[in-house]
Amino acid sequence: MICGYGPSISSAVAERFGTEGFQVALVARNAERLEAGVEALGAAGVTAKAFPCDLGDPDAVKQLVADVREGLGPITVIHWNAYAGLAGDLTTCDIADLRTVIDVGVTGLVAAVQAALPDLREQDGAAVLVTGGGFAFYVPEVDQMVAQWNAMGLAVAKAAQHKLTGVLHAKLAADGVFVGSVVVKSMIKGSAFDQGGGGGLEASVVGEKFWGLYQARSETYVDAP
Repeated sequence: MICGYGPSISSAVAERFGTEGFQVALVARNAERLEAGVEALGAAGVTAKAFPCDLGDPDAVKQLVADVREGLGPITVIHWNAYAGLAGDLTTCDIADLRTVIDVGVTGLVAAVQAALPDLREQDGAAVLVTGGGFAFYVPEVDQMVAQWNAMGLAVAKAAQHKLTGVLHAKLAADGVFVGSVVVKSMIKGSAFDQGGGGGLEASVVGEKFWGLYQARSETYVDAP
C-alpha cells in the first residue's frame, strides 16, 4: 500500500516491490495520477489498483485500508510517502494548515497502522516503511535552511514522523512487524522540489534503499545521501 503516490520516490518503490511479486495499492488524492500510475505499472507487469483518499483524514484512511483489503487482499507492507507542504512560515501560517501537515505526515500514518495491524500481524514479511527527510535533523544548519526555504511545517512533521518511526519499530517488533525509514537527504530528480538544475538523486536509488531496508529488517533508519 503506497500512501502518497507520485512520480518520484513512491513510484520507484511501487515498481521495485512490484517486480518482486507484490500487488500494489496506489493511494493519493489525485485520481488521474493514480490511474496513470496503474497503467505504467501494468505495462511493466505489475498488478496495481488505484485508491483515491485524503490521507490526512483518519476516518478516510481506515476506510482505505478496508477497501485495499477487499480489492487486493491482506496488507503486508505500508509505505508512507505522504506529506503536505503547507504552513511554511510558522510565524504567520493558518493554524488549520499546520494541523493538515501533521495529520498527513503523522496522524494518517497512525490511523493506517492501527487499521492494518490485524493483517500485518498475520503476514510474513510485514512492514511499515516511511519516507523520512533530512529536515527532521536537530542541527542549526538544517533549521536555518528550513526557515529560509519556508518549509517549517514540513520540517516539524518530519521530526515527529522520525520519532513515530522509532517508537513503532520498538512497539511492533514483538509482533513480527518491521518498521523503518529511508531518510532522504538530497533533492530527488523529478520530485516537487526539483527545479530542473540537473542535479539530485535518482528516485530509483531510493527505491533500492527501501528494498534493502525491507529485506534486512534490522536498522530503523538508513540514509539516502
